[in-house]
Amino acid sequence: MNRKNISSDSIQVIARNRAAGYHYHILERFEAGLVLRGTEVKTLRAGAVTMREAYAEVRGTEVWLQNCHLPEYLPGGPFNHTALRSRKLLLNRREIDKLAGMVQQKGLTIVPLSLYFKNGYVKCEIGVARGKQMHDKRQSERDKEARKEANDAMYRYRRR
Repeated sequence: MNRKNISSDSIQVIARNRAAGYHYHILERFEAGLVLRGTEVKTLRAGAVTMREAYAEVRGTEVWLQNCHLPEYLPGGPFNHTALRSRKLLLNRREIDKLAGMVQQKGLTIVPLSLYFKNGYVKCEIGVARGKQMHDKRQSERDKEARKEANDAMYRYRRR
């Protein structure tokens, strides 16, 4: 296949971690590659992944995705992968150093936000996040409800 025919925004989203936006304030986002085995890619193409309780951690000079559940690929046979294994994230040295420095601060963690195919490669969007307090979650719900009401009112006004 000719690389020139592929558009630069050919992104196919596999899964989003919607709970991350509810539980955390996302301070900064990074795009990372993912080291996978063949049966894991086939499982991702089927869209079977759970990221709700996943997180990333910096170990030395590497970043690892933990607790991301990719169920076994049934036709995989003896070459299958383990569902909850650690998966290495591919980042530049500067990005890893920046992540390591940020995570040293109290209350910051690295959470995966989404998994997607980009030009045939699996990418993981990760974010440095700070946990929300209960009052922050309630405020987020109020803001979301106010936006929804405003959009509904604008829609009704235009329909007249």
